[in-house]
Amino acid sequence: MQIRALMYFDELVRTNSMRQAAENLNVAPTAISRQIENLEYHFGAPLVERSARGVKLTAAGELLAARAGRTLRELDHVQQLIGDLKGLQRGRVSIYANGATVANLLAPALAEFSLKYPKLRFQVAITSARQAVEAVNSAEADIAVTLFAPAMSGAKVRLRSEIAYDLIAAPNHPAAGRQDISLRELAEYSLALPEQSFGFRQAFDALFEKEGLELDPVFITSSLEMLKELVLSGAAVTLLPALTVNREIQAGQLVAIPLSGKSRVRTHVDLCVAPDRQLSFAATKLLDFIERFMRERTDRRSDLKE
Repeated sequence: MQIRALMYFDELVRTNSMRQAAENLNVAPTAISRQIENLEYHFGAPLVERSARGVKLTAAGELLAARAGRTLRELDHVQQLIGDLKGLQRGRVSIYANGATVANLLAPALAEFSLKYPKLRFQVAITSARQAVEAVNSAEADIAVTLFAPAMSGAKVRLRSEIAYDLIAAPNHPAAGRQDISLRELAEYSLALPEQSFGFRQAFDALFEKEGLELDPVFITSSLEMLKELVLSGAAVTLLPALTVNREIQAGQLVAIPLSGKSRVRTHVDLCVAPDRQLSFAATKLLDFIERFMRERTDRRSDLKE
């Protein structure tokens, strides 16, 4: 069985169209059909059913499709490992991250690393924390950087840094001069919070309920950028780890006020890899670099202390 046949089959599965798969691979549709027939002969079973609506996978096709993509990614990974013999003169690294970790943590780390190794290439996907961990487990990603990731099996946590959520406000907000603030006082302000699918929001809702307080945010959004803009405009305050808005804090555009006593909500930034997969030389170097970068950034924050 040839690798080309698997590549053609994988593209057909992705596009669900002989014509589109042929265009993407720059070959004739008959070439796609011929390679699928080769696979069907090899496995001794039909893999696709053709119709005017496109193609439909058979049970055997579904089974192969579930493994073909990972097989091809692993072969590409082997090629990267062979290329490592040339050192950091070539290579590609795939990183998945959820949005809150990007602007003030991952982006500056990647920028600094890329300046040191300009011949490397990086593919960065912004997803949910769960999707980032799943991407590592399925070999779609070399590295995942997540904030408030759910407990999941498979991925190995290379580094976990605990951080606290603070009240984030504009400098002219009435709360800006406070040393800390309680949940009861916080409930009096116009709040902008993530939607309830976010792990932090669930933890914060539970904390409010435990204290017997009513939570009635003025703004609910799934966008970190929207949260920041609402706070920058003075329309609301929000709750975020100060690390995620460090650039705005340094520029004097935002301030971070700790929550007092038992009101504190903590989360963690995780740097994850697959436990049973050898990373390429380039990915290993980047992993080490991000780990050092994260330690330096998070160690500056006093709220890391118990």
